[in-house]
Amino acid sequence: MSSSNPVTLGWREWIALPDLDLPAFKVKVDTGARTSAIHAHDVERFGENGVQLVSFSVLPVQRSHSITRRCTAPLVDIRDVTDSGGHTETRHVISTTIELGGVSKEVEITLTERRNMLFRMLLGRTSIAPDFVVDPALSFTCGRRSTRLLYSDESKEA
Repeated sequence: MSSSNPVTLGWREWIALPDLDLPAFKVKVDTGARTSAIHAHDVERFGENGVQLVSFSVLPVQRSHSITRRCTAPLVDIRDVTDSGGHTETRHVISTTIELGGVSKEVEITLTERRNMLFRMLLGRTSIAPDFVVDPALSFTCGRRSTRLLYSDESKEA
């Protein structure tokens, strides 16, 4: 996708995170956030063949605490991030691919506690530009997905 013809996003969208084996994840598109952030718990940092990695668990279904996915991704950095409330937190930063509106791109995502937030992932402005523009009056411009159906095998085990 060329930045001369960006995809229009609404204030909330469904994305895929294929490298993390997450086929659908509801996100809040947040132009006020510099970096994207995902809810992660049980974060463990380790090395493998000289590469720094981080493994973590996510809750991919909004409003559900019963379905968990374990993910592993390259560790890009550990940095201090200040949230909208002015609180600074040290976070692990991963690099992974997102798929949204026909666009596939590598982005940085910070790992943080968002268990009690309505959206377990924020899509920040460095993940948005230059491939997307945001119309806050719209929602789900790239289509809807059913996480309950996609993750239903795991919900039967939980």
